[in-house]
Amino acid sequence: MVTKQFSGSPEDADLTRADSLAREIFSDVANKWALLIIESLGERTLRFRELRNEIEGVSHKMLTQNLRMLERNGLVERTVHPVVPPRGECTLTEPGQGLRKTVDGLCDWTHRYLGHIEASRHRFDA
Repeated sequence: MVTKQFSGSPEDADLTRADSLAREIFSDVANKWALLIIESLGERTLRFRELRNEIEGVSHKMLTQNLRMLERNGLVERTVHPVVPPRGECTLTEPGQGLRKTVDGLCDWTHRYLGHIEASRHRFDA
């Protein structure tokens, strides 16, 4: 195994590590299911089934995987109640709410330029 030494300053190493982490997080959350989960949760707490009903087309597997990833990144908090059958609820954390504001901005941008985008696609595909 070869270990690569970093030859820059400690501050550069911190920036490189932060940049790498930022790319990893962006890769995690920049998918349609994660964005739809964040938008669907909003300021609410939802059970798994309620969340699945909110997001058209998401499979049980994809919802589970994305909720776990969002929980791992500290964006969603999942509470499991010890009842039979088990009941779990999901809510956005403070960082998740912050990301939601960005997602809302992206949704607003889409609504604002939808006509332009559709016209451009039509011209391109013709």
